[in-house]
Amino acid sequence: MRLLHGAAAMSAQFDDPNLVSCAGLVPVMRLAEESGLSGLVAEHLTVPAPLGANTPYKIGGVVAGMVAGADSIDDLDVLRHGGMPELFAGVRAPSTLGSFLRAFSWGNVCQLEAVGRRLLPELTARTPVLPQAEQLTYLDIDSCQRRVYGHAKQGAEFGHAKVGGYQLRLRGLNPLIAAISTPTSAPLVCGTRLRGGSANTARGAKSFIAAQIGTARAAGATGELLVRMDSGYYNAAAVGACRRGGARFSVTARMDPKIRRAIADIDEHDWVGIRYPHAVWEEDEQRWISDAEVAEITYTAFSSKRKHAVTARLIVRRVRRLAPAGQTELTPAWRHHAVFTDSAAPMLEAEAEHRGHAIIEQLFAELIDGPLAHLPSGNFAANAAWLSCTAISHNLLRAAGTLASRHHGTARAATLRRHLISVPARLAHHGRDRIVLHLPEHWPWYDPWDGLFEATHRHRAPPGARAA
Repeated sequence: MRLLHGAAAMSAQFDDPNLVSCAGLVPVMRLAEESGLSGLVAEHLTVPAPLGANTPYKIGGVVAGMVAGADSIDDLDVLRHGGMPELFAGVRAPSTLGSFLRAFSWGNVCQLEAVGRRLLPELTARTPVLPQAEQLTYLDIDSCQRRVYGHAKQGAEFGHAKVGGYQLRLRGLNPLIAAISTPTSAPLVCGTRLRGGSANTARGAKSFIAAQIGTARAAGATGELLVRMDSGYYNAAAVGACRRGGARFSVTARMDPKIRRAIADIDEHDWVGIRYPHAVWEEDEQRWISDAEVAEITYTAFSSKRKHAVTARLIVRRVRRLAPAGQTELTPAWRHHAVFTDSAAPMLEAEAEHRGHAIIEQLFAELIDGPLAHLPSGNFAANAAWLSCTAISHNLLRAAGTLASRHHGTARAATLRRHLISVPARLAHHGRDRIVLHLPEHWPWYDPWDGLFEATHRHRAPPGARAA
């Protein structure tokens, strides 16, 4: 591709009052209105006056800006251009929205989290964003370290993070996030909680897990609910919260001496080869010969205190460590990965389900590639409110994707913004109160966008009213 005209023959002017750069916000915010976002904010969020006035407009503005790709307070200015005032009322300046977020107390943050918890069931009821939740649903719990620089941000301290496979101590803040998904869906944000940068992984996990199990049930997870966690949550409190909430658990077991002794007691004949990278099918023995094998035993964890003891399955995967180049392997050396679970699934299926916990890393990547690129305020409560709005915007975007097409139902958030949100449109007025969006001809993703628009606007416009 090349330019058809020379530089002298081209000019640019920002002078069209009827253009918008993100027409996809129209169906997405229509979905938010139908799901009751404004009403939930008005009912549950009470930020002190004068900065707390018109909270539905302000939360709606922050969420809409995030859907459009904003990852800072200044980026929320994307809502103030061209014909946007013809489409949305109550748009506020970024400085106003920043002052509003800084007025939050921790109680206000909890109120906003409650709004997100109540909005999720409304979205799942209106869109196929959580298919087959009545059969099996996964609830994944994990935390990440969002790096910040300097001492200006409240709560910023050194905490552990994994970068490039290495454990490092980075200064930052520590969001605790719950993801909800089914075997055929992309992950949604079930709940969030912002913590100081030095917070222990399992800090507050007991109450957090209990709250997220309730949210998942309200969102339609009426079938089996499996809570998946890594070794940071291998403790009696987290497992007990799962059991009291009526959910099953699957948690990576910490490799302590007791676990090692239990693994050593597994009979060699109990190990089953699994299809793993570089596995080979042995025709004579009719089994996979690979570098990985799985076995299970019954195990009692947390037995130091009798009332906390839990007896369940210990499923162990062992992976062969390769001998150094040029050396002959005399005795196989194995690296063990243990999962403590009460899942009712067969052994190999339960072990594979637990490895699916990695889906929360996909969620982290999408949030960090969007509104959670950084936490924009020096105020801790403002950053916690920003995190809650991030969850709401992500769920709205996901729900909108399922209305657009099957492909967009599981596409990356960045893809959804590029295909469905960042669509330029020219506004045309027909009569006193009718607006027609004229979008680019031959837009590659016309069909999904049109499907989303039709799904959120229950009537069909007259023929020719919407251009392709």
